[in-house]
Amino acid sequence: MKSVKLAAVALTALAVAACGSQPGSEGSRDAIAAVGSSTVYPFARVVSERFTDAYPEYPSPKIESTGTGGGISLFCQGVGADTPDLANASRRMKASEFQTCQDNGVTDISEIQVGMDGIAFASSIDGISMNLTPEIVYRALAANPYGEEQTAEMWSDVDPSLPNKPILVYGPPSTSGTRDALEELILLAGCDANPAMATLKEQDEDRHDAVCTEIRSDGKYVDQGEQDNLIVQKIAGNGDAVGVFGYSYLEENLDRIKGLSMNGVEPTYENIASFDYPGARPLYVYVKNQHIGIIPGMQEFLDTWAQNWGKGGPLAAVGLVANPDDVMARMTSAATEHPTLSAGDLN
Repeated sequence: MKSVKLAAVALTALAVAACGSQPGSEGSRDAIAAVGSSTVYPFARVVSERFTDAYPEYPSPKIESTGTGGGISLFCQGVGADTPDLANASRRMKASEFQTCQDNGVTDISEIQVGMDGIAFASSIDGISMNLTPEIVYRALAANPYGEEQTAEMWSDVDPSLPNKPILVYGPPSTSGTRDALEELILLAGCDANPAMATLKEQDEDRHDAVCTEIRSDGKYVDQGEQDNLIVQKIAGNGDAVGVFGYSYLEENLDRIKGLSMNGVEPTYENIASFDYPGARPLYVYVKNQHIGIIPGMQEFLDTWAQNWGKGGPLAAVGLVANPDDVMARMTSAATEHPTLSAGDLN
């Protein structure tokens, strides 16, 4: 059995080396490479720094903010030194993405939920104040709310109780996991508050999804790319603007911006941890197990994640909401045991 395992490792090493020698490849490498979510990026950077301090014998990991969708696409391109070892994600991998991985030979993946976050709505500390609901956000941002023409120019057009201020929302692009979470946790909930949408879903699911998740493109919603810090800067300098990003960016900038409540619930650590806040969501790291033992330091890097994601730990200090205890126990085991993700797990 031991010889079989050693042979498998040798074959994987050859595959990595072969990939690294293909045209357009970066060649062999020693540094860990992680890509993906802009929301997970600041946490991954902290883990990288602590890993480098604890294991000076390894090169510093390369962490890139490409967006969840873009990161998973790169991760799933194949096995080898010219492909990432890890994909950070602010939503779960889609079944179609998993299949792409499988088709490209990335057949041994572990899914690790590293913590939780929230889709925060925020404004300048002296700026616009509102108690939002998923329905309000949907009616303000949908291209065709409930299938009708979008005519709202001011927040008061959406609800007379809201400020008579122009709608201006800075948010993530379509490639972002934060955008996916905005659609799934907020826009769909607001859309489906209308009973007619349930009927539409039964009759034409594709049309329902388009009506419920397509965002207006007339300048009221401004795509700011994968740079959440840029959204913070935009709303801090404009008292009428609202920003949408991960909770950690709100936590880090409370001297300049404030969170807006959703259904009367403030976006706070406690409210996200309890799921009382409607925008709460899990965050993930996907691990290419075929690179463990080939790219130096991968296990130690995963250990560093697990050592720092607890309540009151270094990652909590920069805005990561710790997993519930039972989830944390499972994920701590997953970081060392590397269970293989299956298509059934994503259902």
